[in-house]
Amino acid sequence: MPFHIVLVEPEIPANTGNIARTCAATGTHLHLVRPLGFRTDDATLKRAGLDYWYAVNLTYYDSFEEVKERFQGHRFFMASTRATHRYSDFEYKDGDLFVFGKETKGLPQQLLDDHPDTLIRMPMTDKVRSLNLANSAAIVVYEALRQNDFPGLFDK
Repeated sequence: MPFHIVLVEPEIPANTGNIARTCAATGTHLHLVRPLGFRTDDATLKRAGLDYWYAVNLTYYDSFEEVKERFQGHRFFMASTRATHRYSDFEYKDGDLFVFGKETKGLPQQLLDDHPDTLIRMPMTDKVRSLNLANSAAIVVYEALRQNDFPGLFDK
């Protein structure tokens, strides 16, 4: 079972497109929770994903509750600058979901409160509020893949 990236109400099409490209390259499933801050035919979204959209396993949801219902029994790791555990503090396993919030506000507090044991953050200086969403998603999914010896991926 692959890993999953869940974007809750993403706002910037280029970030979502870059994450889609990462998902295509890694076999990670991408889940988008509406409302989106852009149209799915946005040129920036398409350009960032290049011609890899055919390789993205993409699902849309109208609420995060739909995601939770579909993936009952799976672990949800919530990325937040407010988390105390580093993303590298956990052992990831197939089927884990990595959840990221909108670029300007992050995840709703209720989602963080619902998953206190699986909140993750990327270490950074105090000079910035957060990392770029696409970079954060790539960091986390590649750590999960590394821990599992990059299943299904080939070195070139």
